[in-house]
Formats: sequence, C-alpha cells, structure tokens
Amino acid sequence: MTTAYHADSSALVDKEVLTWEGFGVAIRELATLVADSSFRPEVLVAVARGGLIPGGGLSYALGIKLTDAINVEFYTDVEETLPDPVLLAPHLDTDSLKGRRILVVDDVADSGRTLALVLELIQEHGAEARSAVIYGKSRSVVTPDYVWRQTDKWIVFPWSAEPPVSGSQVGTAAQ
Repeated sequence: MTTAYHADSSALVDKEVLTWEGFGVAIRELATLVADSSFRPEVLVAVARGGLIPGGGLSYALGIKLTDAINVEFYTDVEETLPDPVLLAPHLDTDSLKGRRILVVDDVADSGRTLALVLELIQEHGAEARSAVIYGKSRSVVTPDYVWRQTDKWIVFPWSAEPPVSGSQVGTAAQ
C-alpha cells in the first residue's frame, strides 16, 4: 500500500488556486468543450487520484454513466516526482475497452507523462481515447484534447489544499 503524502504549497508565492466554486465553473465549461466536439465518449476513465473528482464531475455533466479509474503514482510532493509514472493495482479492466470511445480525465497535464502512459495503454487495447484536463501546462509531452485553462504555475486544487484529516480532528466540527 502506498502512503498518500500531502503536497504543502503554502511556501509558494506564484501559484494558481482553484476554489470549489471555480471547480464547478471549470467542470461545466470543460464539459461544454467536450459536448461541442464531434467526440461522444461511452466510458469515462479517471486518473487516480487527481482525476477522480474532475472525472466524477464530468461524468455527471456529460451524462456518462460508465466510469472507471486507473491508478497511477507519479507526484510525491510539490514539484517532486518518481523517475517514471507507475501503474498501481487494482488495474483497469482494459479488455472491456476494446472498440469503445473513452474520455480520460485528469486534473492537470503537467509533464504529461502520466496522461501519455494512460492514453497509450488504452489505445493499445483497441479503444479510441481522448483526454480532458482542468489545467494544461506548456511543458506537457501530451496536448490534451480538452483543456479548461493553461498555466505554468503550481496548482492548488480544493480537494488537496488541506492536509489529510487525522483521527483527533474527526468529530470536532460538530462540537
């Protein structure tokens, strides 16, 4: 089991901060980009962990009921990565994707290496894959098909802006 570390970006001055309200706007606008294209995804695959929440939002906004996730580890802290992205178990059921139109969703195409790995894997299994991200960066090795915003700053997402909750914090809000 891999431990999930919190990326504390409080020391960074130049960063992009996405709020929950901004996330709602981003998802609707990103969904509109997909809906206005000729691509009609049958299955949405979220890249865990960062793409899980955007994937859920897009699945509702686009009316896509068939969803799955692929587990990839790459970032270990603010601007720190493993040497290469690594697929983690449980693995995506790639056999069920053959001949399908797949929308791969992640929060950001930073280096683009995670997205490239996932797209290649899905396409190798006979699916047509396109990608959607909230943020794209100029250094990405992949140009996502659908991007809400471009930035080269570190991004603080609302779901990872705070450190993980510890047991001593649970229930204190109700008191």
